[in-house]
Amino acid sequence: MSFLRRLTFNLWYLSTPPWDRGISPPELLDYISGHPAGRAIDLGCGTGTNVITLAQSGWEAVGVDFADLAILLARRKAREQGVKARFLVRDVAHLSGIQGPFDLALDMGCLHAQEDKPAYLRDLKRILAPGGHWLLYAFFKPDELLEGPGLTSADIRLLQESMHLTWRQDGTDSRGRASGWFLFERA
Repeated sequence: MSFLRRLTFNLWYLSTPPWDRGISPPELLDYISGHPAGRAIDLGCGTGTNVITLAQSGWEAVGVDFADLAILLARRKAREQGVKARFLVRDVAHLSGIQGPFDLALDMGCLHAQEDKPAYLRDLKRILAPGGHWLLYAFFKPDELLEGPGLTSADIRLLQESMHLTWRQDGTDSRGRASGWFLFERA
């Protein structure tokens, strides 16, 4: 990961980034209400909102983000709310030093920005328990676009070859881009 990209994301956290709204999405809340608590990891946790939600629901929760400032803010927010959670500065595509198994991996907007999706998926499968779930939110891009963030139909086929797709819900994000929620299960 480039120094410039890391710096840019850290600078976002000097104010409120548009993706960090401070509320957990209904898809995560529905998941929590329908599954017993276990171990969860939030890949790209930002300021820790979803990690805190998971921990408050009885989950042993870990958050990772490559933005040092986001992790600092997440630790402070958890401490202020009296929540026990672990936050680590890591690149979600290189989870060295993180040991599973996790029953749930949450990714709200990191995979679609990864340049090396196969490496991301290998590390994800390494830390996800057999039968564990991966709750993913991503936006799409047209197949003909080679550059920039977003999932193509080829990316989605790669995901389905890697894990079992349990459900998918398509929609649009706040900027009108096509996006979707996915729930995958590891064999």
